[in-house]
Amino acid sequence: MTSTLPRVLVIGCGFGGLEAVRVLSKAPVEITLIDRTNHHLFQPLLYQVATAGLSAPAISAPIRHTLRAQMRRGNLTILQAEVTQIDAGTNRVTLDDGASLVFEHLIVAAGATHSYFGNDAWARFAPGLKTLADAFDIRARVIGAFESAERCEVAAEREAWMTFVIIGAGPTGVEMAATMSEIAQHTLKDEFRRIDTRQARVVLIEGSDRVLGSFPPGLSQRAREQLARIGVDVRTRCKVTRIDADGVTCEVQDAALTTTLRLPSKTVIWAAGVAGAPLGRALAASSGAGLDRAGRVIVQADLSLAGHPHIAVIGDLACAKSHGRGEPRPVPGVSPAAKQMGRCAAANVQRRLRGKRTKAFRYIDYGSLASVGRKAAVVDLAVPPFGALRFSGLLAWLFWLFAHIYFLIGFRNRLVVMIEWAWAYFTFERSARVVAQPPATIHT
Repeated sequence: MTSTLPRVLVIGCGFGGLEAVRVLSKAPVEITLIDRTNHHLFQPLLYQVATAGLSAPAISAPIRHTLRAQMRRGNLTILQAEVTQIDAGTNRVTLDDGASLVFEHLIVAAGATHSYFGNDAWARFAPGLKTLADAFDIRARVIGAFESAERCEVAAEREAWMTFVIIGAGPTGVEMAATMSEIAQHTLKDEFRRIDTRQARVVLIEGSDRVLGSFPPGLSQRAREQLARIGVDVRTRCKVTRIDADGVTCEVQDAALTTTLRLPSKTVIWAAGVAGAPLGRALAASSGAGLDRAGRVIVQADLSLAGHPHIAVIGDLACAKSHGRGEPRPVPGVSPAAKQMGRCAAANVQRRLRGKRTKAFRYIDYGSLASVGRKAAVVDLAVPPFGALRFSGLLAWLFWLFAHIYFLIGFRNRLVVMIEWAWAYFTFERSARVVAQPPATIHT
């Protein structure tokens, strides 16, 4: 039996899409949620899967289970498929199997992918971290690098296998570098006979002049000092010019002098650039919407597209601004922003259905936090009306830990993460080091 309710289509079940569905499920609408995977992923802890600290189920959950309460309301359909085209003129989307769906309201939350700044050939040698598949690939590369070093007879080749280069010193890069250093220094130190894993070198490369550039300079400096204490070699003002199977080449700027740095390495991880999902380009071509330099879709104040008020773009795919007090400010690509955009877009759908004006999106910034290894983190919190609360060290790490556990979806996920982190804290062991298959890209 065909429903007579207004049809709302949501593409993507990340933080934004999930929140949009939760809000809309209480409204008299027919919702279809489409995602190419069957799970929702807690991306802030994805690096923990890549570095064998957590298993995949600890930070992910089946979409149908996550939205079981909404499913019981009887107006939600979930499809595992990939949207390949969006026709903004006929209000129709095309799926990867050729099927098409019509909609009256559309919320696009397709997320982001890696950006290599025009050097896509680098992806083969320096994988990024956006999906569980990416995490499994990086885990296989990291564990496999130590195994390859154990078999090496040539010192220079062994050193290349034991040199790990992370490109990009944002939160993901910093957390990845710190964790990899701890793996080498503690987790694996007694598990090999021919190599001393404590001799491994972890290099963090950043093009700007400091790590964690979105944080205040004071916290950025404390993070860099902590990275140095745990053995991470931080290189700022370092621009990557080449990545190949044998390592990374950089241009290092020091005052007016530019020098070339070559880092032999068999394991390179990309954490430097983000671009809107390819679906954004298809939507822009169909709707006439603009794209920014990162391939994100430029949206209006209420997150809709110019000329297409029934289509909204949210999350990492949206080039959005916060319309609060003062001049509109760019919205950062973080999970709290995606959640707030999802709720705003869903509420605006309901306003249109009631014949009311939509509201502009206003981002409430609760602050930022990043882990910098064992017992260390930096926290920058917004505490209205008192201003910013900034601290680092052990207290910041405890705050980071419990904040991430709190926002994990599902009681089982929280319980598993607490147990695994507690075990790792006291033993330095990492429980998810089993590698079922080789890395996706083989060095030649």
